[in-house]
Amino acid sequence: MGKGHRGRSGQPFRVFFHSALAVFGFFYMFPFFWMLAGSLKTPTEFFEGGISLLPHQWVWENYSTAWTEAKFSTYFVNSLLVTLISTLIVIALTSLAGYALARSDFPGKHLIIGIVVVTMFLPKGYTIIPIFGLVKELGLLNTLWAVILVNAATSMVFNTFLFTGFFTTLPEELEEAATLDGARPLDVYWRIAMPLSKPMVGTVALFEFLDSWNGFFIPLIFTLGQPDLRTVAVGIYTFGSQNWPVLCAAATMSLLPTMVLFFFLQRLFVAGLAGVIRG
Repeated sequence: MGKGHRGRSGQPFRVFFHSALAVFGFFYMFPFFWMLAGSLKTPTEFFEGGISLLPHQWVWENYSTAWTEAKFSTYFVNSLLVTLISTLIVIALTSLAGYALARSDFPGKHLIIGIVVVTMFLPKGYTIIPIFGLVKELGLLNTLWAVILVNAATSMVFNTFLFTGFFTTLPEELEEAATLDGARPLDVYWRIAMPLSKPMVGTVALFEFLDSWNGFFIPLIFTLGQPDLRTVAVGIYTFGSQNWPVLCAAATMSLLPTMVLFFFLQRLFVAGLAGVIRG
């Protein structure tokens, strides 16, 4: 009786709370809905329709125009290559570094970690000049490899510490048993640590995918002389205000890969962050 009474008394508050969240969520998502609606309007209706979300005339051709005439297909492929390769490089190197920091103890370890942490607070604008010079000396200027390697390098520190925090939560008994059976450190890392770290792999993959896919400054600098090497973010920026509905269509398509990736990796993402917090 008491529980039922308390449940009924709390019902109005829950209804109000969820209603408030729904209203807040709608206003938070309104810019996306407006962009989606704008991608289906004519240029005239786009400017005269105000903030209306229902087009009077559904112009699906805006998407085909963005894909072909605005060269969005080229930018999309460039972004996909840069993002996928950068993500694979980051996962491979940061997982190795994170495992070494979590399971190894060597002189100066904490000093090295402290120095590396300091680099996280350096703005990219202060380091872009020496990085640009290094890329030029390597002969990678105006290539996608320049964007890939610089993207991966700038993500190493943060993701390494994510892996370090997760690996410290794994039971050492499994690794010790494998070592007693004659497994080498790399075997332990590959056969035991990595299969158990799937949640963190998903988390790092999502972080790096978002960072690389939405990256603007680095692709702009290193593909400045090659318009055909532009990524989605740079391509949309250079498209300017030639045709706003087509621009909205391109922006809408640019969001699809990240939305799909998050849909499939959301459970691993939550589990990975929970593991780091516990660590």
